[in-house]
Amino acid sequence: MQDKHLLIVGAGLCGSLLALKLAQHGYKITLIEKRLDLRSADISAGRSINLAFSDRGIKGIKRVGLEDKVKSLCIPMRGRMLHDKESNTKFSAYSGQDDNYINSISRSGLNALLLDEIEKHDNVKLIFQVACQSVDVENAKANFKNEKTDEDFEIQADYIIGTDGAGSVVRQALMKNRDLRFSFSQNFLTHGYKELSISPKDGQHQIYKNALHIWPRGENMLIALPNLDGSFTVTLFLAYEGGQYNFNNLTTPEIVEEYFQKDYPDALELMPHLATEFFENPTAALGTVRCSPWTYKKTLIMGDLAHAIVPFYGQGMNASFEDVAVFDDILQETNFDLDQAFQKFSQNRKQDADGIADLALDNFHEMKAHTAQELFLQKRELELAFEKEFPNDYASKYSLVTFNENIGYQEAKVRGRVQDKVILYLLKEGHLPEHLSLKEKLEIVKKQTSSYLKDEVINV
Repeated sequence: MQDKHLLIVGAGLCGSLLALKLAQHGYKITLIEKRLDLRSADISAGRSINLAFSDRGIKGIKRVGLEDKVKSLCIPMRGRMLHDKESNTKFSAYSGQDDNYINSISRSGLNALLLDEIEKHDNVKLIFQVACQSVDVENAKANFKNEKTDEDFEIQADYIIGTDGAGSVVRQALMKNRDLRFSFSQNFLTHGYKELSISPKDGQHQIYKNALHIWPRGENMLIALPNLDGSFTVTLFLAYEGGQYNFNNLTTPEIVEEYFQKDYPDALELMPHLATEFFENPTAALGTVRCSPWTYKKTLIMGDLAHAIVPFYGQGMNASFEDVAVFDDILQETNFDLDQAFQKFSQNRKQDADGIADLALDNFHEMKAHTAQELFLQKRELELAFEKEFPNDYASKYSLVTFNENIGYQEAKVRGRVQDKVILYLLKEGHLPEHLSLKEKLEIVKKQTSSYLKDEVINV
């Protein structure tokens, strides 16, 4: 039984998983959340209703013994279903290995499960509708306002961990500390996103259930993830300005329908409530947050507030859950010395956080444009064949990130980017002719990749 009191600010996915793991270690935990309890209120507020859940996230869930319960919330997605403007579809598998797939999972369902498990522990105090006002990062004190009673109060703990999302008060406290040279950047894409939906028909999914559907259109795109009730959560990624259609000029139901009829005709047929949803649902920004250091004295930050990323690798939640697994490893390595663990986590995890931020931006361009290009499709077919026939000798960049949870994001980025450039170059220049066997092609790719990685010829 640990004798320290930890205050965790933010009971979203990362904070809830962290609180559960630390409670299992025997720490006294106070978990504070500004919003209502999502188990009794709809508080999605325009955030993604469902998420792509993969091996790095599962690694975190395994730490708290909830793998089987979480699986019941999942719908496997084995690849991308690409939709062109003529309503033709093409399936592109995520991996050459049949047991490699990602999952669509309800954000609120997963969060509710974690909260239910947390409440089984007597050493956890869970408080909702309480807003953090300020944090003393040196002395592990924080001031709060009860939003129901308007009462102000203070909590004194031994340590504070911030998991309170993009507008984090804990991070702001680190930024304001004059003794800490805190670096912070927040960069937004020119695109935003809006959530829409495809309803079920007779309780069934109207399009193929076990895929992530993509309508790539060069600069913009539509994606759809399946839900357990037969619906799909549809997300439109669109520029705020420029081009014939953008968020700033889609101002009437007629223009919205015209745009969808032109670019997403097969999706439009399945979206009778498009006009209503388009104008009722908010348009949200897409941005990347980078900051350092993540710790000072008695305070640590992790999850989105430390490294928010754009959603195009489906790794935001997975990266945050991996944070918890990495922190748990370090905690045990340091024999539960929280001061050492805070420092080591902040130092060791930052590089991988930057790596997945870069990869997510890479995948934005790949998904909206490259997925529909012939050369890219040739590369994917070759990589899938490599993975199927030689699973121990090759993994694509996507597989390195998504299905190889024991490889850090930074290593996956460096190796994956080089592999991509090598294969695209070899295909474009005709250096992988049809008469070569698959084994011979793989050896050429591996030799070139190894050479570039060794000599750092390619700018990664």
